[in-house]
Amino acid sequence: MSLLVTIRTADLGAGVQKSAPADRLIEGNPEITVWDQDASHGGRVRSGVADLGVGTTRSMKGGDCEVVHIISGVAELTEEGGETRTFRAGDSFVMKPGFTGVWKTVETVRKVFTVISGA
Repeated sequence: MSLLVTIRTADLGAGVQKSAPADRLIEGNPEITVWDQDASHGGRVRSGVADLGVGTTRSMKGGDCEVVHIISGVAELTEEGGETRTFRAGDSFVMKPGFTGVWKTVETVRKVFTVISGA
């Protein structure tokens, strides 16, 4: 098994359809499609691609860390007690363990992600 993994961002086929958890839904009913492409360390590190439909949800990372690169679309993130920041295609950011805030998808987002659980 190679230790170098390419994350494909196009021609992904059918992904796994998800809905935002009801207790985190603020506005709309954003559809979520996820294409998990790699997992390691017993599933503690996951990478892949996700499409996020328009809507607003509460984002709570707990002990997880998520690294995100936006391929397309527009999202606004507001950290609890902080200012709203806008992210567009080409932008990257990290939500560190303990992050709590609001994720608003303004235009459908396609993102590459890596989640490190229990970071």
